[in-house]
Amino acid sequence: MQNLFLATALLLAAPTWGLADDIIKVNTAKPVSEAMDALEAAVGEAGATVFARIDHAAGAEKVGQTIPANQVLIFGNPALGTPAMQIDPRAGLFLPLKVQVYEDADGQVWLAYEDPKETMDELDDVEKSPVVEKMRGALGKLTSVAAQ
Repeated sequence: MQNLFLATALLLAAPTWGLADDIIKVNTAKPVSEAMDALEAAVGEAGATVFARIDHAAGAEKVGQTIPANQVLIFGNPALGTPAMQIDPRAGLFLPLKVQVYEDADGQVWLAYEDPKETMDELDDVEKSPVVEKMRGALGKLTSVAAQ
């Protein structure tokens, strides 16, 4: 009976296993707005298109709430996204790419993004495609440049 209880508890917890592993975080000494400006510039220099820059803290202020500085940049490059969607159109659910720049409770600023390999792990042919590695490399380079 004890083994059955343990097995049930493990199964209920399983959906949350590895969730933090899907998110890559890069710290920076820059304030959020400066890191986001640097990220946006790096994205443009890389030839990608910025679709939106969302300021979550400004949104919170509009409803009389406060959160630490928190912004998201949504961007993409058809040279990377199109091949993924040619393999499996559902890849479009995870594109364009996005990076969040936020200040945590301790005042540390982070650039965070979902690992495309993990995000698209249910799309086997996309996950195994070289295009996913290109996306991972692009996100890694862009966030590193913005963090410096």
